[in-house]
Amino acid sequence: MTRLNITVNGRAHDLDVDESRTLAAFLRYDLGLTGTKIGCEEAECGICTVLVDGVPVDSCIYPVLKAQGRSVTTIEGLAHGQGGGDSDRSDGLHPLQRQFIRHGAVQCGFCTPGLIMNSAALLDRCPDPSEDDIRAALKDTFCRCTGYTSVIEAIRSAALEKQGKAPLPVKDPDVDEPMHVISRSVPPQEVREKVTGQAKYTDDYAFPGMLYARTLRSPYPHARIVRIDTETANALPGVRAVLTHMDVPGENRHGLVYRDWPVLCDSVVRYVGDAVAILAADTEDIAAQALGLIEVEYEPLPVVADPKYAHSPDAPVLHPDHPTGNLLKHIKVRHGDIERGFAEADVIIEREYRTPTTEHAFLEPECSIGVPKGFEGHDKLTVYVGSQIPYQDRDQIAKAMGLQDEQVRVIGALIGGGFGGKEDIAGQIHVAMLATVTGRPVKMLYSRQESLVFHPKRHATIIRIKTGAKRDGRLTAVQAELYGDGGAYASLSDKVMTRATTHATGPYDVPNAKIDCFAMYTNNTPSGAFRGFGVTQSAFAVEQNMDLLAEALGMDPLDLRRLNAQKVGVTTATGQLLRESVGLLETIDKVRADMIAHHADHGAEPDGFRWAWRDEQARKAYAWGVACAYKNTGLGGGAPDKSAADVEAYEDGTVEVRTAAADMGQGIAHVVAQCTAEELRLPYERVRVLLCDTDLTPNGGPTTASRQTFVSGNAARLAASALREALSHSAAEMLDVPPQQIRFEEGLLRYNGHSVTLGDVVKWMKSKGLSPRTHHEYMAPQTQPLGTGGDMHVAFSYATQAALVEVDLDTGAVHVHKVISATDIGRAINPLMLQGQIEGGIVMALGNCLTESFILEEGVPWSRLLSRYKMPGIKHAPEIISHLVEHRASEGPYGAKGVGEIPSINTSPAICNAIEKAVGVRIYALPV
Repeated sequence: MTRLNITVNGRAHDLDVDESRTLAAFLRYDLGLTGTKIGCEEAECGICTVLVDGVPVDSCIYPVLKAQGRSVTTIEGLAHGQGGGDSDRSDGLHPLQRQFIRHGAVQCGFCTPGLIMNSAALLDRCPDPSEDDIRAALKDTFCRCTGYTSVIEAIRSAALEKQGKAPLPVKDPDVDEPMHVISRSVPPQEVREKVTGQAKYTDDYAFPGMLYARTLRSPYPHARIVRIDTETANALPGVRAVLTHMDVPGENRHGLVYRDWPVLCDSVVRYVGDAVAILAADTEDIAAQALGLIEVEYEPLPVVADPKYAHSPDAPVLHPDHPTGNLLKHIKVRHGDIERGFAEADVIIEREYRTPTTEHAFLEPECSIGVPKGFEGHDKLTVYVGSQIPYQDRDQIAKAMGLQDEQVRVIGALIGGGFGGKEDIAGQIHVAMLATVTGRPVKMLYSRQESLVFHPKRHATIIRIKTGAKRDGRLTAVQAELYGDGGAYASLSDKVMTRATTHATGPYDVPNAKIDCFAMYTNNTPSGAFRGFGVTQSAFAVEQNMDLLAEALGMDPLDLRRLNAQKVGVTTATGQLLRESVGLLETIDKVRADMIAHHADHGAEPDGFRWAWRDEQARKAYAWGVACAYKNTGLGGGAPDKSAADVEAYEDGTVEVRTAAADMGQGIAHVVAQCTAEELRLPYERVRVLLCDTDLTPNGGPTTASRQTFVSGNAARLAASALREALSHSAAEMLDVPPQQIRFEEGLLRYNGHSVTLGDVVKWMKSKGLSPRTHHEYMAPQTQPLGTGGDMHVAFSYATQAALVEVDLDTGAVHVHKVISATDIGRAINPLMLQGQIEGGIVMALGNCLTESFILEEGVPWSRLLSRYKMPGIKHAPEIISHLVEHRASEGPYGAKGVGEIPSINTSPAICNAIEKAVGVRIYALPV
């Protein structure tokens, strides 16, 4: 230990610290300033940035003793410290904090402190930065949610505000018929906490006497476990428990669809990262030391690393108990007469496409905390975790612990990004076991490196697709064969690859289709849910085949798509008649208009719009590429799709809406708040939201499948409507008037010049023994399983995108200058936040297309560091022009559908189609 003298946020500290302590760890765990986040411990993501004497540093690798005698500013102290804080403002926020909120530059919020602190240093040294200055300053600070457009606007506005000038206007997208609160850009819930460092994610919680847990993972992709010896590790002072499969009290399997994933491996490990043993110790250092003392003897087994090989008779069977061996599921679509369809075709295009395994790269590594029953007010075994599916977590924990579901409580912390990657069980069961055995709270925090190796990824696929059309461009048939690499365990492969299959005709009217998908077990990292949910992969193939077809027919690519676009009255390949809310044609037309306008604005030649052109002197080629997409809303396929919400009014005139629907930055909290405020005609600020506590909030179902706005929005809307009716009757009795004549206005219940406040009505109800609380369980319209015809889904969102790319003719380097997007989302509940979803989805897909690949070699991950996984940063972000198209879905809340996944689906093929037009190179395998 060494004595440290340091000033943090203007306060002097004089204390002993461990010489190995980093500045980030010191701030978070010694001073409790948890606003500084740790995302990688490689100085790669930049979200741990703080200012040391005004200079931004990556605190995750910065030795705390290097700050000896220096002044440190963190996000908690920014408004009154370094960076020009203006404490005279009544909101107490720094201009950056204020403008990040105003421009919608905050989604999950985990990266926000790092972005703001880097920006503060920039504004201190460069008070009037250009966009290039901003991109240069933040080039090593990542955000996986926003797409950076709103971040740039927020920083430019903050610079203007600091100069005493008017900030930039917010680019609030146009929407149809705004209501009282619906279709208005209100700030998301808890956004102030996210910009000031007060928001609490799982690792920000601490409990007295808390232990620290680690997991011993398999170094082999496939091996038999011969022996596990924990005796030496158990004997290490400070170790409180070492557990193996023998210690699992209940069922030693978990899984969301198939229960095939061991809690702790018993006889076989099936991928690098499989959990073999867990332990808890007094400190993180002791836990790490103990991990190296566990002895495991393995007998390596043959590795199945390729899904096609997995399907061959020569491949070892990885799950002998599975009835179809390595074939997890054969998924089929049959529509019309495929042979007749190709016989009628004048042009047939057949190609094979490949997409890689990709990583979610959410910036908050997984963390779980288990608290045993009876500890400081916890009346049951409790797990704190940022999870997309808290009720399913609870049920899986209970089964593994040998308990009833009601004996376990899951409390959802804020989620620092998910994108589908926080649906599967991570450390939840392990901390429950360790907390129960030790009788103390236990935290399991994964390092970034452990997270990369462990958690499920996007499926790698091999897609062979054959498309036929008549000479006039009418599609006659689509045939496809898909192989999906499901990895070692099922996760959500069944559901993901079903979506890839059912969407493999694209958003087009195809009279004949035959599609076969083989979801396979391999010894690769498990594959699960990832934004786009399988449709990202199939769209890559579908939309490039459409461009090849247009070229063969001599047609304009948008004309071909427009000719075949789904519209009301079309029947999909799964047999669903589209009766409403099909806005694809409008998205095509809006994108085309913007492409033409772009050329007019940039001095187009007299011949007008061009798809491609070159600058031979600069050795650059330019081109546009386009692609369309559609994506289902909701679970579909016959699954019961429901959500429940409680809405309760209080004597102070506020209302709380409660549901266990996870918000990972996509904004379900503000959606349910807006729906509630709309029904009660309340100011949005008087509605608060409680999410994801299995003891306090009803089940909202999984945050997946672009479903939460539809189902939880409806649950909140209908619960609020029922509360409005109850309040109306009570107010009518108070005023002695008919209840139907009561009007709700800004927290007052009015009748002919008389009024009572909402709080007064609540007090009156309680005095009469009435409850100012309502509950509604919303069940989405019935859907049908694949293969039975009828409505497989409740609705679809549609999108068209155009990408303008530059290709260096000497190096082949690709730069995306601009993406034009038009998205049919039914209705925009919150236009600004919805636009942020679209921008973030596009930039995430930019990485999917150009740079991202989680590399595995014979089942062994090479991408074990974040620095080895190249996701796009702010310097790669293109200009994004986004249009919202609102073709209402009658069953959606106020007409809304889903938006979480659709923006990421067609960006990759749009870019690849542009590359082909620029230089004549067709991309058949990602990343480019």
